[in-house]
Amino acid sequence: MDALIRPDKGTDSRLHDVSSRQRTWTLAVTCLGVALVICSMVALNTALGDIAVTTSATQSQLTWIVDGYTLTLACLLLPAGAIGDRYGRRGALLVGLSVFTLASLAPVFFDLPWQIITARAVAGAGAAFVMPATLSLLTVIYPKQDRTKAVGVWAAVAGSGAVLGMLGSGVLLQFWQWQSIFWALSGAGLVVFALTLTVSDSRDVDAPPVDWVGAVLIGAAVAVFVFGMLEAPLRHWSDPLMIGCLGSGVGLAVLFGIVEARHHHPLLDISLFARPDFATGAVAIGVLFLANFGFFYLAMQYAQLILGYSALQTAFAFSPLVLPVGVLSVLSFWYLPRLGLRLVVFLGLLLVAAGFGCLFTLRVDSSYLDLAWPLLVLATGIGMCTAPTTSAIMIAAPDEKQGVASAVNDAVREIGAAVGIAVAGSVLAGQYTDRLAGQLGAFPAPAQAAAGDSLAQALAVSARLGPSGEQLAELSKAAFLHAMQTSMGVLAVLVAVAAILIGLWAPGRDGRQLRLVRRWTHGRH
Repeated sequence: MDALIRPDKGTDSRLHDVSSRQRTWTLAVTCLGVALVICSMVALNTALGDIAVTTSATQSQLTWIVDGYTLTLACLLLPAGAIGDRYGRRGALLVGLSVFTLASLAPVFFDLPWQIITARAVAGAGAAFVMPATLSLLTVIYPKQDRTKAVGVWAAVAGSGAVLGMLGSGVLLQFWQWQSIFWALSGAGLVVFALTLTVSDSRDVDAPPVDWVGAVLIGAAVAVFVFGMLEAPLRHWSDPLMIGCLGSGVGLAVLFGIVEARHHHPLLDISLFARPDFATGAVAIGVLFLANFGFFYLAMQYAQLILGYSALQTAFAFSPLVLPVGVLSVLSFWYLPRLGLRLVVFLGLLLVAAGFGCLFTLRVDSSYLDLAWPLLVLATGIGMCTAPTTSAIMIAAPDEKQGVASAVNDAVREIGAAVGIAVAGSVLAGQYTDRLAGQLGAFPAPAQAAAGDSLAQALAVSARLGPSGEQLAELSKAAFLHAMQTSMGVLAVLVAVAAILIGLWAPGRDGRQLRLVRRWTHGRH
């Protein structure tokens, strides 16, 4: 299985020499790799309370124990994908898994907050090499007519990874200390590393040198932009740091585009975004993850703070999401050719927006069933779009740039997730504080200050106030529910607008855009 795959010339004839069994095995191994990256992204959310008690970490440090991984992963994805295309995708995957495994093991032995943050950032750097390599290894080994099936399976695993990570960490914390999560991540990384040794390598032997200037520019652009977005829920949008980060990120991205347009061998061919299928895939993936992570940010707090679920109960509560996402992703090879990219993405995003609207039925005393059926509506929309949009990106890109295309797919996911959390978190915080203002005059000043910060603090204080504590809890829960539904409304509007725009722009079943859009596009040129 160590034969070198050269996805540049004569790709179709070369693919006939790859056995079906080898392709299936590669699919299984790469799915394990992407599942590991996604699980690590969310696994620690359930353990932050225990980590805070053990390490005396501040709230800011707890935030960066989670976000340090995401930030490093996002800013290194495109350079890592290009390195895989140039020097070998399996090699990039092995290097990434080595770094990820060692960094994930470090917090078992070093437990100061800054040490955990550093280890998580290094693990994110390893994950940046793992994630694009898993998808590009698949797309170069499968013929184009079969890629949608393979990408559908990969997307199903990637889409389910967050829930699987919550379930796994919840089970571990039920029996062991928080360090068990790091033991599990490093052990899984070692297993996937061993399995990766059994798959074929692939690279473009005629690939030009890596565009390091472009790599630095896009890495810096994503890093400062995502950093600003991750800080948004903790700061006001008018904060100078926020404005500086977002402005610098956009400015560096524009500079990257200018440099790449003039480069003979660019890291990313900017002209790909002029292709309706590539642009549709990139934008829709970003919108999906904006909605997905914004939803998780809000709904997990609702489940734990209002419904009173434990971490493990919360994970089980959201597990029904896996079924529609998984089934619809795997079946995308069947419905995508019949419906076309335009209709699939349009309907999928409308269902996501409708799912947010259904969540307006939730109340403080709602049952799990009141939460479950909107989840299924939301998950159906996400499942309809996830694999088709990823396929659109990968099929539009040339074979020698599959690693970079995969990195684009992954980078817009991370940026969308950061924007979703920032928007949902900022609206939630502002609306919660405004709703409570003027209603807490009967409570002591320390209780007012704590309750105004968050629902979690309000519930902690209310437990110590005696008879008046129940009233404080009720007021705070009602304010949180109002703020959550306002955030859901904002997300619903953003997704619905994106659905309409994509419905106008995206290519249909025949691969062509609407006639009005084609005329407008040709008129500009």
